[in-house]
Formats: sequence, structure tokens, C-alpha cells
Amino acid sequence: MDQQDAQQATISRITTGMPVIDVAGTEIGTVDLVQRGDPNAVTVQSPTADPGSSLDELIEATAVEEPDVPADLAARLLHTGYLKVSTESAGIGAVYVPADRIAAVADGRVSLTVDVADLPPEE
Repeated sequence: MDQQDAQQATISRITTGMPVIDVAGTEIGTVDLVQRGDPNAVTVQSPTADPGSSLDELIEATAVEEPDVPADLAARLLHTGYLKVSTESAGIGAVYVPADRIAAVADGRVSLTVDVADLPPEE
């Protein structure tokens, strides 16, 4: 099993509502969304229509899409898989956990390899 397969096996054992523990052992929040990786994911598409009035529609359409992070990071998250974690820390509503930052899933909890401060916040 390669690393990508191992990450997908790990992420498939995670369910919404599970507590998430960062590398320091601090509970940072709970899982809101579990997204398995898609090696064929394409997130950035150039507009096909005239970018006049349709640009506002394009922005509006992408405003609610997950993950709500810059396009290059969104592409990586969709490719590898990620968790969206609701958190109270530092006044951030939610953070995204790339699949490769998940250390383990055990005892109904998700353990991470990084500190909450190293995770990208929801925009």
C-alpha cells in the first residue's frame, strides 16, 4: 500500500463529530467534513463565458465551495483529501487538515502531526 492509499484508508475511518487532537495533545475541535482524496481532482477552471457580468456569478458560485482556501491549496486538499475541523482556537471558525497531517485515528479521536497554528484557516 502506498502513502496515498494509506492516507485514504485512514481518512475513511473518520466520521463527522470526532474530536481532533493536535500534536501537542490539545483538543482543537471536532470534524465537520471528511473529504477523501481524488487524484483526478481539478479545481481551477478558466471561465468559458465573457467575464463581464458572469464574473460576479463565478465569484458567488465559488464562494460557498469547499475547501474555502486559496486555489492552489484547495487543489492540493482535493487531491490528497482533507478534514474540515470546527475550532474555537484563536477566533478561527474552522481549519483544514490535509490527509498527510493525520497521525492516527484511534479511540474515536483523530490525532494530528502538527499544531493547530500550522493548519490553514477557513477564509
